[in-house]
Amino acid sequence: MRPSEFKDIRYDKDETTGVVVVTLNRPERKNALTAYSFLELWWAADTFGKDDTATAMVLTGNGTNSKKDPTKEPFCSGGYFNFSQNPPLADDAWLDEETKAQMDLTDIAQKKLTLKMWELDKPVIAAINGYAVGAGFTLPLSCADLIYASEHAWAQIPFVSLGIIPEFASSYILPRLMGFQRAKEMMFFGKPIPARELADMGLINQVLPHETLMDHVMKKTCALIPPNGAGMAVKLCKQAIHKPLLHNFSTALDIENKGLNKVLVTWDFKEAVLARMEHRSPVFIGK
Repeated sequence: MRPSEFKDIRYDKDETTGVVVVTLNRPERKNALTAYSFLELWWAADTFGKDDTATAMVLTGNGTNSKKDPTKEPFCSGGYFNFSQNPPLADDAWLDEETKAQMDLTDIAQKKLTLKMWELDKPVIAAINGYAVGAGFTLPLSCADLIYASEHAWAQIPFVSLGIIPEFASSYILPRLMGFQRAKEMMFFGKPIPARELADMGLINQVLPHETLMDHVMKKTCALIPPNGAGMAVKLCKQAIHKPLLHNFSTALDIENKGLNKVLVTWDFKEAVLARMEHRSPVFIGK
């Protein structure tokens, strides 16, 4: 599919610098991601990787409340659950058969997309313009080389409170970024964490004033590519960091997929989602 045909994301390339901005673009559902959204992100990464004139990628979200209240602006509200579909992340009733054939609905941890992004040798920078929940945070955590966030942004990894487990190899990445105990606490309890605390934990690079976030990110991005940056050295440095970890990354994604395919059919998961919809505390039974 051509980038001009994308429905859930925007793919905008600056023909002068070669910088591609990929924007999560479903503001009516707070940029929540479906299986189809992840497929579009894979297509975007594939297009970007094969384009010799594309120099770097910036990943951000279409915020809907920045003028009224930037504290309520979404980067991404996580996975979109639709219980009329099986699995509930599919939301694919409107898709043609050719597109459906490209979606592996057992790959809930997004191994295909994660490895595609991980193997890109060009820089990928995330501009987290608002709250990042679940996959909205694990996606940039696993796939971006640098992460910059608005002062109003916050992140939450609420998987266990939903009766499920993390994805995007975050179960492998988080303990190595922040230590096993703090990573487990973050995943087990799923409390919202403000941007400045995320920076203190080493999970993001820097917190910026909301109105200057994108300008700062674009300056950092252009500093990594010609004529300002040594693009080849950046690519080789990224390869040297990523390639030795690829096997462990792949193994973690397999384990996450096995666990996710198990928990998504449990009572606890359905109860957790229903409880959120009904604004009450879930009653788990461990099954």
